[in-house]
Amino acid sequence: MTSPTDQEAAIALLRERIRDVPGHPNPDVVFKDITPLLADPVAFGYLVELLADVCVRLGATKIVGVEARGFILGAPVAVRTRVGFVPARKAGKLPGPVLSRPYDLAYGSGVIELKDDALAAHDRVLVIDDVLASGGTAEAVMHLIRATGATVAGLAVLLELGFLDGRARLEPTLAGAALHALMSV
Repeated sequence: MTSPTDQEAAIALLRERIRDVPGHPNPDVVFKDITPLLADPVAFGYLVELLADVCVRLGATKIVGVEARGFILGAPVAVRTRVGFVPARKAGKLPGPVLSRPYDLAYGSGVIELKDDALAAHDRVLVIDDVLASGGTAEAVMHLIRATGATVAGLAVLLELGFLDGRARLEPTLAGAALHALMSV
């Protein structure tokens, strides 16, 4: 991706590959299904490149991918940019000592965990996830990252659901860190 025109074309393709699924996981939600995007190697490749550009611009030394689609997006970006990858997982999925934080979703709640030794004070961390909705999960993950002593360089997502006001919720937690949404609805 070298020119704005290339980026615009790539984002247009990504947008075409996201499918709306009304009523999932409950009747009030329109789920944004990225599996068609992931199944298209050209679209998925563009997505990895766009996120890798964000990682490089922010000088990240680690990527934290948020369970579960953040794993799918973050791991290839980490490989592409030659930085470490750290999974942020739901409670009880990581072995050994972990840091935990509860969070609220647009349609539920949970607990997210990070290995207590996964990051170091010198790390600049880019958080990657597929969607920014209400911001609860990202907020919890950023608190966990800071609890390790690492710096949050930013948050990058494929899609921001602007009508859920996640960006406004995250503003205090971002504390000046970048928030990059490749597209929004």
